[in-house]
Amino acid sequence: MRRLLFILPVLVLGAMLLLFWRGLDPARDPSVIPSALIGKKAAEIDLPGLGARGGVASKDFSGQITVLNFFASWCAPCRAEHPLIKDLATLPGVRVIGVTFKDAPADSEKYLAELGDPYQAIGVDNEGRAGMEFGLTGVPETYVIDREGIIRYRLAQPLDPSRLEGELKPLLKELTQ
Repeated sequence: MRRLLFILPVLVLGAMLLLFWRGLDPARDPSVIPSALIGKKAAEIDLPGLGARGGVASKDFSGQITVLNFFASWCAPCRAEHPLIKDLATLPGVRVIGVTFKDAPADSEKYLAELGDPYQAIGVDNEGRAGMEFGLTGVPETYVIDREGIIRYRLAQPLDPSRLEGELKPLLKELTQ
């Protein structure tokens, strides 16, 4: 029995070290957050538009390739990725739609007036319900939705030039062909 009292802590410590070691595995990419929504229909949403712009509803996700970007004026990374969202809006056959997440409409309007408005439509998600439907972990977050309304890609962090060129643009090119 006394022997077990000495061996048990050593076994527990060994198990903990093994778990910590797996968490530090350099092959794991901590920026990749798996999404259960990939390959599934986009969530059912119906959001009012920002100002005079059209709103965003689930029916908007069918018939055209859509990049859906959740953003907020109070979000510094959203400002950093905004030029890249503007770049996406210039791609042929791709519609870029925005959703303001828990942001005052006046602040969103000011943000877009300052940085430019690349969105074909903007939905207002003041309560965060649409964000919950999409499994939003924070802003910015970007989704690619195909012509059938199926989610094909999710980026749960700010878009950066390497992801834009290496992941997003090739996927959009493939989907638009």
